[in-house]
Amino acid sequence: MIAVPQAAIDLAKRFEGFHRVPKHDPGRAHPYLCPAGYWTIGYGHLCDPDHPPITEAEAEVYLARDLQTALAATLRYCPVLATEPEGRLAAIVDFTFNLGAGRLQTSTLRRRVNQRDWVGAATELRRWIYGGGRVLPGLVSRRFAESDLIQSPDSHALKRTA
Repeated sequence: MIAVPQAAIDLAKRFEGFHRVPKHDPGRAHPYLCPAGYWTIGYGHLCDPDHPPITEAEAEVYLARDLQTALAATLRYCPVLATEPEGRLAAIVDFTFNLGAGRLQTSTLRRRVNQRDWVGAATELRRWIYGGGRVLPGLVSRRFAESDLIQSPDSHALKRTA
């Protein structure tokens, strides 16, 4: 069984962040609307608007489960990643976590990955920058970080921003 790559965990935490919304309850996260208009809690976990507040430890548990789901879907749709360097797997796991398995399943990105066309895959990643019908700067940065991992899978440098 393949474990969730640390680089995928790092990407998710970096770009999702642990959102402590109310000032009166700074130690816990409350549901909030993400820039794409989805109710979210903790590190990008989708939820109902009336979800109870959670601690950072609870958010870590949600993240681990969500990333495990994303990993399973990634390997189902892009089986070539099981034998590629961990950075490539991490990039697509993060993409799947962020946008969902359905988007990966029907994408040209999937085709490029399965063809081992890493330049083409990086180009495809950088197209997924819209949320709520508009370009989101956070998605631009995230896609560039993922595309860097696709093209340089052994370097786990997640420094680049758009």
